[in-house]
This record gives sequence, C-alpha cells and structure tokens, in this order.
Amino acid sequence: MPRNIHVVLYILALIAVVVSVDLLFFKNRFWERLMVNIGIVLVFAAFYMRFLKK
Repeated sequence: MPRNIHVVLYILALIAVVVSVDLLFFKNRFWERLMVNIGIVLVFAAFYMRFLKK
C-alpha cells in the first residue's frame, strides 16, 4: 500500500511542475509549451525508471 502512495505523490509532483512552468513561462506559446511539457514528462519518466522502479 505505501508504494501506491509514493506513485500518487510522484504523479502529483509531475502535474504541479508542468502546470507551474506553463503558467510562469509559456502562457501564450503553444508549441514551446508542448515541447517543454513533453521534456518534463520524459525527465520524470527517466527518473522513475532509474531510481524508483523496483
């Protein structure tokens, strides 16, 4: 059960980072925002695969 809590917190952190970067830096720029969001998701996925997956 604690494993599920960690995954949920990790996903919430991902969402918080994506939304905050969108609002702070890329309000009216669609393509730049899309590329940065994809990059953030890939970094989070790589970190998850490397350090948190058991």
